[in-house]
Amino acid sequence: MSGELVKALSELQEEKALNVVRELLAAGEDPLKIMDACGQAMEIVGKKFEDGVYFVPDLIFAGEILKGISAEVKPHLAEGAEQKRLGQVVLGTVAGDIHDIGKDVVHFMLDSNGFEVHDLGIDVPAEKFVEKIKETGAKVVAMSGLLTMAFDSMKQTVDAIKEAGLRDQVKIMIGGSQVDEEVRVYTGADAYGNDAMSAVNYAKQWLGGE
Repeated sequence: MSGELVKALSELQEEKALNVVRELLAAGEDPLKIMDACGQAMEIVGKKFEDGVYFVPDLIFAGEILKGISAEVKPHLAEGAEQKRLGQVVLGTVAGDIHDIGKDVVHFMLDSNGFEVHDLGIDVPAEKFVEKIKETGAKVVAMSGLLTMAFDSMKQTVDAIKEAGLRDQVKIMIGGSQVDEEVRVYTGADAYGNDAMSAVNYAKQWLGGE
């Protein structure tokens, strides 16, 4: 059944995807498994975008379907053991980049795994990240960027965090389909990931929420 969900969401069949989610929840499926299937579907959507099969409006629509699914699943997450927040994460797509699908999936997965996420949105200037770290005391920063020009913005953001004297108190991860170890070294981030689960795993590792 979760295969059906992956197929429906990745093919942008809103009604079908929502119906499958409702059926899974009614059958007592683990909400985290549903979230995981959505993460897989969104990765397929992102790949179709990169391959020129989907366009920006398709990405936006996929994000809207994801929000609808999230609204269905969230009450069931809360029904489980009282969810202890594992820590705070500041998240955003960096300046000059307006792609939010990867960021939205990471938000979705972090949130469902017990992290408090401060989502700054898209095209976020470096100083916004710095302000939010100061305001929240968050120990993890996650930056997303799909375009190669986003790498400079990631580097500038890491530098701004350094200049603000905050670098020692935060761990920084970067993500995006083009991101690799070379980009991580260039930007000065602590880790990189190409999918949402790696963001969750790093956050757990860094915030001790094993």
